[in-house]
Amino acid sequence: MNEGPDIAQIGALIGDPARANMLTALMGGKALTATELAAVGGITVQTASTHLAKLEAGNLLVQRKQGRHRYFTLADDSVGKFLESIMGFAAGRGHLRHKPGPKEPALRKARICYDHLAGDYGVRMLDSLIARGAIDAIGEGLELTENGESELERIGIDVHALKASRRPLCRSCLDWSERRAHLAGSLGKALLSNFLEKGWARRTAKSRSVIFSPAGERQFLALFPATK
Repeated sequence: MNEGPDIAQIGALIGDPARANMLTALMGGKALTATELAAVGGITVQTASTHLAKLEAGNLLVQRKQGRHRYFTLADDSVGKFLESIMGFAAGRGHLRHKPGPKEPALRKARICYDHLAGDYGVRMLDSLIARGAIDAIGEGLELTENGESELERIGIDVHALKASRRPLCRSCLDWSERRAHLAGSLGKALLSNFLEKGWARRTAKSRSVIFSPAGERQFLALFPATK
């Protein structure tokens, strides 16, 4: 049967190890050059350019030019959601890449998933919002409640502006390390941006890890208490 979506094409695009590594690097939400992505993929810049052209043709990446430089990002947040779900599936089947050193625990604690918070802290945040009625979990969907809207406005989130956006406000995203949902969508992005702007947390230069300061961590844990 030759009808329907071509999942083989997508599988082939992400199945190459170098391309998979480059896509994973772009999950951090930053635009990266072909040279930077070549280093991530462990390949030459010329080879990376060939891979990037294929990913761009497959609508997984977009290219942006700034002066003489070319930068690559994921095409949109749906690509990030897809990659995170694949990572969760791989982790659930025991297909993990183990790297020595402190990076893995930091990634599991808090990390960037395209443009929102993932890891233990991302799951904790969504669990806490659901437990206190700020977000309703309806099947696989999420919906911000009136109480949640008021609560988030008080901490500096402009919910009205987010609702005016074409992007979904709340979206569930499967977390590969916790194997449970964290909060994506425009609200997930706004909350992470809020933490970074307040100085509660910072991004790391060469990792997807999000590092909370001691004071920021206390504020975060108080705002999103554990539900178990």
